[in-house]
Amino acid sequence: MRTSRPRSLVGIAMAAAAALALSACGSSADEDTSAGASADEGAPETLVLASIPSEDSTSLQQEFALVQQVIEDETGIPVEFQNATDYAAVIEAQRAGKVHIGHYGPFSYATAKDSGVPVTPLGVFADSADEEPGYQSYAIVPAGSDIRSLEDFRGRTVCFVDPTSTSGYLYPSAGLLEAGIDPATDVTPVFAGGHDASALAVKSGQCDAGFAFDTMVTETLVDKGDLAEGDLDVIWESEMIAASPSAVLTTLPQDLIDQLTDIFATKLNRPALVEAGYCASEEECELPESTEYGYIPVTDDFYDGVRKVCEVTRSPSCAS
Repeated sequence: MRTSRPRSLVGIAMAAAAALALSACGSSADEDTSAGASADEGAPETLVLASIPSEDSTSLQQEFALVQQVIEDETGIPVEFQNATDYAAVIEAQRAGKVHIGHYGPFSYATAKDSGVPVTPLGVFADSADEEPGYQSYAIVPAGSDIRSLEDFRGRTVCFVDPTSTSGYLYPSAGLLEAGIDPATDVTPVFAGGHDASALAVKSGQCDAGFAFDTMVTETLVDKGDLAEGDLDVIWESEMIAASPSAVLTTLPQDLIDQLTDIFATKLNRPALVEAGYCASEEECELPESTEYGYIPVTDDFYDGVRKVCEVTRSPSCAS
């Protein structure tokens, strides 16, 4: 975890892109597997799928294993999974043509799209086929802390997730500003790199307070045994945030984009996975983010609410 004041987004993006490129993508710049190939050059030999950080990269890869398998079976193209160093790494890797499908946070997706990365959403995880998917950011403190509101954050060490994290930075920044707290100058910000890392840093006392998305605090870390109920107090909740998308490079051949769009819309949900024989029952289907249903389609304008928060906060991280 970085405990110094945050670097600029540009610096983080460059470092993250370098980190992903070094571990990443399993191919050299000279190979045809690069995502940077134009549609005229045909489909890549390997599809690269990247996701944002997790405390346990092996667990994250396992969560995406079924998604990876279905894409491989349907397209006939091998899929390589990459656990990215941070949100900016996914943005810059897709910008550089090193990742074909990136799993983003809402803010990092909007940042990528609005800065010229050629991507479009394939879908978001939802707990039912007809819901409008979303989640909340929680402000958390150790149980019994004297910090009881965002106003009490002044002068404290505060864990954020990442400069391009929607629920780990952008919406918390909006909440802090509304409470009269400048997230850049009135607190000592720490970028933990992941929602799990942020919550656990608060639990351990490395940060006086912090932010993470709702179910990371109330379900995921509790189910894993990393948090016990009552370890953390939730002292603020954001408004509802548009759910995190998976986005595909639009430089891929259109027929492949159309096929991937159909896969995410019709095949990567629990009922379809059971029907296709991937799972014996819906309960046994393991999908990322513990989604109860699977992917549902969304369009780019689903993220206009995130863009509006950028306008309100004028956060430096909103400037690509």
